Amino acid sequence: MERHISINDFNYELPEERIAKFPLENRSSSKLLIWRGGEISQRHFSDIGDVLPEGQLLVFNNTKVIRARIIMHKASGARIEVFCLEPHNPSDYERAFAVKGSCEWSCIVGNVRKWKEGYVEINFEHEGRAEYLRAWIMGENGRERLVRFEWSADMTFGQLLEHLGRIPIPPYLNRESQEIDNTRYQTVYSRFEGSVAAPTAGLHFTEELMDDMSRRGFEFEGVTLHVGAGTFLPVKDDDATKHPMHTEHFEVNLSTLEHLRRKWGAITAVGTTSVRTLESLPALAWRIHEGGSPDLERVIGQWELYDIPHSFTGAEALDTLIGYMKAQGIDRMKSATQIMITPLDYEFRIVRNIITNFHQPCSTLLLLVSAYVGDDWRTIYKYAMEHDFRFLSYGDSSVLIR
Repeated sequence: MERHISINDFNYELPEERIAKFPLENRSSSKLLIWRGGEISQRHFSDIGDVLPEGQLLVFNNTKVIRARIIMHKASGARIEVFCLEPHNPSDYERAFAVKGSCEWSCIVGNVRKWKEGYVEINFEHEGRAEYLRAWIMGENGRERLVRFEWSADMTFGQLLEHLGRIPIPPYLNRESQEIDNTRYQTVYSRFEGSVAAPTAGLHFTEELMDDMSRRGFEFEGVTLHVGAGTFLPVKDDDATKHPMHTEHFEVNLSTLEHLRRKWGAITAVGTTSVRTLESLPALAWRIHEGGSPDLERVIGQWELYDIPHSFTGAEALDTLIGYMKAQGIDRMKSATQIMITPLDYEFRIVRNIITNFHQPCSTLLLLVSAYVGDDWRTIYKYAMEHDFRFLSYGDSSVLIR
């Protein structure tokens, strides 16, 4: 099938002053734009329980942002920034953060021209002893470098990042990370380390708001998708379909799938990363339907969802996955996805409603929003601009209800 999307059709003017550089004092006091089948209104995010249909299951991405930026130096004094993107050895996130002594990561290296050979290091103190962290470049793949870390302290790599690393706030904030980012660029329900960017739609939730919604009959569930730096990559080709989607790793539990099945038709995804995770599930189910195996090692392709017949419903997909996992005696699935959700006849099979922030012009996330609301994305963004909504990661929110 011939596919074409002019990315210029998804452009709008975003003045610098409309990008929220810092979070509001109270998470849930942000503005909330409500799009309900074409009608637009606004409230505050703390009113989300009054806005959503009763009995919704809200699905969060419970990933946790890691302190992925490490500032190191060469013996000459040259400052080198190492931005850890994805574990390579061990390649599993849990093991990568639990390992001691050495590991290898795929990284983006700042000032890399100053690091031609040898190692860079940080000398630090831990429990009263002088320690070091050293790093070597082992190879390269485009803009990324394979970096080997070795350290002397009796610490896991996760503890080391917590001790030495910095929170990687988005590049469009045009500032260094500050103390406030350590807590506010993290959702209150974050649990599993692995992201280098926050699932920002969830930043508006407070524990008090969630407790109140629970009392009112709303239900909550978590999936895990580790957000990669690729989420910020601009679409450089005029034809957006030629943009190579980044890979993101996700996992989902059997109990979560059973919860999704019970609430199918009443599922609200909190954020585009939750959308990507949930909407990737039918691809695994269709593989089982066609070949008997979900082939979890094979990344879900950019256009794989478009080749599944519309008659294969989300309910059928969830039943297929649940049946397979029970038959195999497994309680969680791990895979990776590159799906690109666009207005090109995309069929939402799992997600009913979406909570999401306001995204950059000409971005794949704006394409995802358009796949859900159609050309109304222009009306939504025009309204947000005219009513002083704050944009991007620390900005205001919207809820999209069909």
